[in-house]
Amino acid sequence: MKKISCILLIDDDEPTNFIHQMAIEEADCCNTLNMVTNGLEALDYFNNTENTTPEVVFLDINMPRMNGWQFLDEYKKLDQEKKARIVIVMLTTSLNPADLKRAKEIEEISDFRNKPLTVDMLEEILEHHF
Repeated sequence: MKKISCILLIDDDEPTNFIHQMAIEEADCCNTLNMVTNGLEALDYFNNTENTTPEVVFLDINMPRMNGWQFLDEYKKLDQEKKARIVIVMLTTSLNPADLKRAKEIEEISDFRNKPLTVDMLEEILEHHF
């Protein structure tokens, strides 16, 4: 499996972030893992030029302050260069078919998966997109 340089997790749930961090470390698939807890923090991350541009973003839908959909609305306005090579995977516990339908209509979303992230899922995503 190809190792990428950076993954960004955007999720407000600490236990979920811990599980996802363990899976990412076990898969040994990236050099840097960064975590933020809502869409506003994620935008700050992208707007800080010192931060490593992630190749993969795992995005939760339901978060306080700015949810995943609101983040995507703002993300679309970012400089094209900043987002050119980024694969966004929406990770959710939502079983709502409307969420899947909405995600498929947003070109920035490369994939839509149910939580939790597993080593197998990571390998599948990375093989598919890289």
